[in-house]
Amino acid sequence: LGLSVRSVCCEIFEIVVMKETNFPDYEGHCEGELWHLPSILLNLAVTGSMIVQIWSLVDHALIARCNMEEPIRCAAVNVDGIHLALGMKDGSFTVLRVRDMTEVVHIKDRKEAIHELKYSPDGTYLAVGCNDSSVDIYGVAQRYKKFGECVGSLSFITHLDWSSDSRYLQTNDGNGKRLFYRMPGGKEVTNKEEIKGVHWASWTCVSGLEVNGIWPKYSDINDINSVDGNYIGQVLVTADDYGIVKLFRYPCLRKGAKFKKYIGHSAHVTNVRWSHDYQWVISIGGADHSVFQWKFIPERKLKDALHIAPQESLADSNTDESDSDLSDVPELDSEIEQETQLTYRRQVYKEDLPQLKEQYKEKQKSGTSKRRERAPGNSIRLHFVHGYRGYDCRSNLFYTQIGEIVYHVAAVGVIYNRQQNTQRFYLGHDDDILCLALHPLKDYVATGQVGRDPTIHIWDTETIKPLSILKGYHQYGVCAVDFSADGKRLVSVGIDDSHTIVLWDWKKGEKLSLARGSKDKIFVVKMNPYVPDKLITAGIKHMKFWRRAGGGLIGRKGYVGTLGKNDTMMCAVYGWTEEMAFSGTSTGDVCIWRDVFLVKTVKAHDGPVFSMHALEKGFVTGGKDGVVALWDDSFERCLKTYAIKRAALAPGSKGLLLEDNPSIRAISLGHGHILVGTKNGEILEVDKSGPITLLVQLAVVKNVKLIREIFVSVNIYKEF
Repeated sequence: LGLSVRSVCCEIFEIVVMKETNFPDYEGHCEGELWHLPSILLNLAVTGSMIVQIWSLVDHALIARCNMEEPIRCAAVNVDGIHLALGMKDGSFTVLRVRDMTEVVHIKDRKEAIHELKYSPDGTYLAVGCNDSSVDIYGVAQRYKKFGECVGSLSFITHLDWSSDSRYLQTNDGNGKRLFYRMPGGKEVTNKEEIKGVHWASWTCVSGLEVNGIWPKYSDINDINSVDGNYIGQVLVTADDYGIVKLFRYPCLRKGAKFKKYIGHSAHVTNVRWSHDYQWVISIGGADHSVFQWKFIPERKLKDALHIAPQESLADSNTDESDSDLSDVPELDSEIEQETQLTYRRQVYKEDLPQLKEQYKEKQKSGTSKRRERAPGNSIRLHFVHGYRGYDCRSNLFYTQIGEIVYHVAAVGVIYNRQQNTQRFYLGHDDDILCLALHPLKDYVATGQVGRDPTIHIWDTETIKPLSILKGYHQYGVCAVDFSADGKRLVSVGIDDSHTIVLWDWKKGEKLSLARGSKDKIFVVKMNPYVPDKLITAGIKHMKFWRRAGGGLIGRKGYVGTLGKNDTMMCAVYGWTEEMAFSGTSTGDVCIWRDVFLVKTVKAHDGPVFSMHALEKGFVTGGKDGVVALWDDSFERCLKTYAIKRAALAPGSKGLLLEDNPSIRAISLGHGHILVGTKNGEILEVDKSGPITLLVQLAVVKNVKLIREIFVSVNIYKEF
């Protein structure tokens, strides 16, 4: 789409529009086909950053997008669905017409970021909360003329809600203080009797008597990032800094109330919201760059829902009702440089939580014992996860033997059925998954995660149950794994300072061999398919050939001779004999190795070669240039190339490419197609005849640090 506005929507909200039986082509413009649609209802969600994206919550597909220019911090939609208000980082706010994204007004009354804004239920006013601790009230019909100002807070505004009659506003600030104001003038209400019987149109404030129970004792005011109330279901959903989505009864009066918890996100969950009809919960991960869509299961339907299929009850099974010298190396590509700076070390890891919980219980023993409110009978289950982890991972996307696609995002292993556009989930991990490998003979998967004592899970894609869990020899995380050709062994690489390599008998859970890998980052490990005691590792200034020697591993650096320099290697595979290996470099070359000696280099891509896949008679490579290349078995000739472009997308694609020629991070072959994963979180299927089908893509912004995501709900029934 060629649409462009001057504001950046980094938020997420939901729209219900009228829709014809025949949905227009996905390549249509926002003005016209998308918005002028009578007939049946369709749920849409909008996310964005420098690009705003419109998604179907039903098809999980990107329907349209709009280019933006300025960063914003929050968004709101008026009750009639005509206006979209965007709060800016520079202290201004912009109002756009939803119909065509044209500007209505642009107002700058503040110098600090706008942190929260909401329209009144009657559509008359817009409340704009700023980081300078003020809330301004604007009249919608008067072209957003300022009517009042709320100045009682001593810290930045974090949350706000209108009363159902639009006469009162409640706010939370950075100190956790809850204040009330009379609208539209903004006079603070200090008489509690005046607001005692007020009914709030929404409940997104984290502080207040009605939500006291969401806070564990001794918790910090910053631990819970978001709350949203479902008055109909009498439940609250929360998002916290520990990667957990929780469900409480509403109201939730006593501290330490019982809850049901749901895992899948890693690190902090920045926001959570109900859909307009309360059928869905949308949660947004801050560090894992993902959007989760959860299905709400009312209490009366819970028993039946949990027996629909094994994967649909997985979320509920996790409920909790208790509580070097680089002088000779070419300058690194910007993407690689950025990745080398990433650290997965945390102050608090998920495995620390049980100990913290015990400490909390010890403190609680001295206090007065009170009966805790019981957990809600309602539930949610994970329905769909938008995105694929490609921004800092590679070669982590595969076809199973039955044609499903397996990959990972956040702390979730995903099995995607491309015919039905459905997902099943492995939820055994409790922090970011950094690597994935597929068993050569069976549909078993190995995934390694972040952690103080990180685990490697080997699990079955059919039963979605763990077969083995390995731990005890890595620190901070596991960045690479690979199976042996017979599937009996597994090799893993840690992200500790020595990038420790461990060879496992994974069925027995035993370590066979261990060695220090490299002080520089290792990106890939591959086991020799012909000799199970040999393997290779590749990374920064690093290509090393290993063989097992008792309980250790002996490594030899690759010898480049006069053919080149010690380049950074991003991917590696074995060839047609046990001595032949091939690696892709950060400068776009493919290196051909015999034993430990470099025998030849071939220019393959413009920019880094991020992924490589070996065939029976040839190879496939993918690079930062967004090109997939097919090669003969000796890299003498490039047989065919496929450029990943919007124009090449097949009609059946589930959305739109974020950009042409996205950086390719994973390549796999199977079932007559080439499977491609991009840095932008897209999964594509390339037909060998040329057409490209977009299957899955990321639904959040690239730079999540600049924003605080929200989810606003609105119905649009008006035909524009």
